[in-house]
Amino acid sequence: MRLSISEGKYLMTLARRAIFEYIVSGKRIKADKKEGVLCEKRGVFVTLSTHPSHELRGCIGHPLPVMPLAEAVIENARHSAFSDPRFPPVQKDELALIAIEISVLDVPEIIKVKTPLEYPKKIKVGRDGLIVKSGWYSGLLLPQVPVEWGWKEEEFLSQTCAKANLPTGAWKEGKVEILKFSAQIFSEETPGGKVAEKKIQE
Repeated sequence: MRLSISEGKYLMTLARRAIFEYIVSGKRIKADKKEGVLCEKRGVFVTLSTHPSHELRGCIGHPLPVMPLAEAVIENARHSAFSDPRFPPVQKDELALIAIEISVLDVPEIIKVKTPLEYPKKIKVGRDGLIVKSGWYSGLLLPQVPVEWGWKEEEFLSQTCAKANLPTGAWKEGKVEILKFSAQIFSEETPGGKVAEKKIQE
């Protein structure tokens, strides 16, 4: 089920409140709306970036629908701000410079191919996100990532393998499992500013 723009705005409010409240009091907020799609279990990622440079500041999420959407946004907003191992915890004076993006995922599906060389034809940059799995290794890239970097399908596959700490050509060897998913994305135009649904175009 797709979200309305008002539901997207509500999720954005939750994400920003979750970060702010944890900074000032160490407390975890709770969602006050639990009806409809907001209480459905959905995969979700929360991405933080600095404004106006758009440099990544944190990104954490659940690829699978393991918890209700509103709660998942609260949880992942907090983890993106304070638990992403690539970055130091967000400080209070940074909040005015951080824009938030929320990606609500559809359930990932396995891409079935007869030969690995079919993979590029089974995905579409600008529509699909990818997950690559091999044993204990797993990597995910959201649909907006290859567009932002100007990758074509083969490079998208290679970079998702790299994200999984696998050789970039692992997808060609037939020894990995590859899944694709779509996402509905809501983003702030400026930190704490207008929220819009982000349309991805190749």
